[in-house]
Amino acid sequence: MSTISAKDVKRLRDTTGVGMMDCKKALAEANGDFDTAIEVLRKKGQKVADKRADREASEGVITTATTDDHSVAIIAEVNSETDFVARNDDFVGYADRITDLILRERPANMDALKALDFEGGRTVGESLIDMTGKIGEKIEVRRFEIVEAGSGNQIVTYIHPGAKLGVLVEMQGTNGVADAGRDVAMQVAAMNPLAANRDEVPEDVKQKELEIGRETARNEGKPDHILDKIATGKLERFYKDNVLVDQPFVKDSSMTVKEMLAKGGTDVVRYVRYGLGG
Repeated sequence: MSTISAKDVKRLRDTTGVGMMDCKKALAEANGDFDTAIEVLRKKGQKVADKRADREASEGVITTATTDDHSVAIIAEVNSETDFVARNDDFVGYADRITDLILRERPANMDALKALDFEGGRTVGESLIDMTGKIGEKIEVRRFEIVEAGSGNQIVTYIHPGAKLGVLVEMQGTNGVADAGRDVAMQVAAMNPLAANRDEVPEDVKQKELEIGRETARNEGKPDHILDKIATGKLERFYKDNVLVDQPFVKDSSMTVKEMLAKGGTDVVRYVRYGLGG
């Protein structure tokens, strides 16, 4: 049996990211052969992944990435089983590398993402198994979205402290777009609006709110000829609570988000909000 040196163990750890003791055991099992030791560790990772396949991975992080000109951005959710792992540097670094890969390659769906080359000749799907074996918890990419801005527009990203919530906002404008976009993104994070503007509110939602307004007024004994007027007023209040540009601006409630944007000559086109597990 060949001697396992500390240098060999370190080299294997640097290549795989697996702990020193597991690397030493793998090298011993492989009789010192480096490539065989890598396969030993990968087989171990597959066994761990199979064992934890039915576990719920409900913790993790929300990550974002943008091109240098802010014309394309992605947002992704990468999950682990526990918050302890979600705060682990290895896990966070892995999630960031996945995010950068999505931005670079722009896969059409999750299957396409998992088929992409990742690192060391492994696909993303295989890397998820490797990470599961390395960390000892189920690791998965739950979802991602790619946003491409319209001509002349910019995408602003925001990650709320703790990385459990993230927002992408596509903005129009020429001056102060980054600051306005960050304010809008923080508004979206805090208030979780239903839509960016009234036109985006589904018609069935509008009709349901109008009917609730009529029924409430009817139950209060209001005459039939004013039921529609009362219901319309209640719909207006619904818009103020649930439509982004109609909401009171969180930094200055004396104005709406629309009024804040108008002051700087900017406007919001759309947004994407990811909350962990949402």
